[in-house]
Amino acid sequence: MRNVTMMSYGEAIREALDDGLATYPEMILIGEGVSDPKTVFATTQGLREKYGAERVLDMPLAENGMTGICIGAALGGMRPVLVHQRIDFALLSVDQLVNNAAKWRYMFDGQQQVPLVIRVIIGRGWGQGPQHSQSLQAMFAQVPGLKVVMPTTAGDAYHSMLDAIADNNPVLFIEHRWLHHIKGEVDKNRSPSALNGAALLRQGGDITLAAFSHMTIEALKAAAVLAKHGIDAEVLDMRCLTPLDVDSVARSIDKTGLLLVADCAPEIASMAHNLLSKLFQSHGQRLKQPPRLIAYPNHPVPTSHFMANHYYPGAEEIAVTVLEMLNKQPLKQTVKMELQSDLARDLPDRSFTGPF
Repeated sequence: MRNVTMMSYGEAIREALDDGLATYPEMILIGEGVSDPKTVFATTQGLREKYGAERVLDMPLAENGMTGICIGAALGGMRPVLVHQRIDFALLSVDQLVNNAAKWRYMFDGQQQVPLVIRVIIGRGWGQGPQHSQSLQAMFAQVPGLKVVMPTTAGDAYHSMLDAIADNNPVLFIEHRWLHHIKGEVDKNRSPSALNGAALLRQGGDITLAAFSHMTIEALKAAAVLAKHGIDAEVLDMRCLTPLDVDSVARSIDKTGLLLVADCAPEIASMAHNLLSKLFQSHGQRLKQPPRLIAYPNHPVPTSHFMANHYYPGAEEIAVTVLEMLNKQPLKQTVKMELQSDLARDLPDRSFTGPF
């Protein structure tokens, strides 16, 4: 029996943390700002009051130190969920994550485990610039022993967080800031996602759109407009980065013969490139033409919102590329007009009032 509630992505994260704290007495929630008035974009709101200061702990600006504390706590039988309000801040704890958390189980032949969740947020837009809006997921996904998930929908955010909390190995849980306000169905009785596999969000037969995180939302927008013009795009959400679900994309291109990958990260050495490489090795002969890739340019994120308008691709670029691949260039201008917005590309919607 389904148990469905409509909630935002951010609310789904908070609900999962609440349910996790209720289910696992050994779970703690720790990080900078988890109990301050903004409560990490409202994702930890009320949890300190409900579970107490011994289980919901605010921390000073010492990312490497608190990560070490959490690894030690995990080795001691606890289930810490550590929050970094930006993925950029996690760079200060790379030694602990890469050399300790990710390696411990392997070094001790599975006799010791590190059940640790590290929440990190990509803080795109609103003038956050080069040091607060980086997309570093591919760098972390290359670390053996570290699972990396990047859910797009509210339902997947809820279940992936609970799966991560239950996992006995370290999980990097990446949230795109612009997803936090998007509402969706959360079915608490849904079967677990088991932290793997792409999600088929839209069926289609003309072209496969494989997208990561927020670019999945843009792909769905593009697909909806293209459908008005008789183009049926299939949309896959690559919600788990390790392991990367190549098989689901391969099954889709067996049907469509065309592939466009959209990533919310700089193009060089991206997860999109990883996906294309794997597909080319095993399924390259099944493609009717070379696949296409849409990603960020290979330079730092600009602070100026005027410059950001040229940095971030979106639904318009996806739709135009699809039309080029299908040799339907005469539709370009019409489709572009339907997708154009006067909203600056470093603002998710008109209600957005800032990152904090």
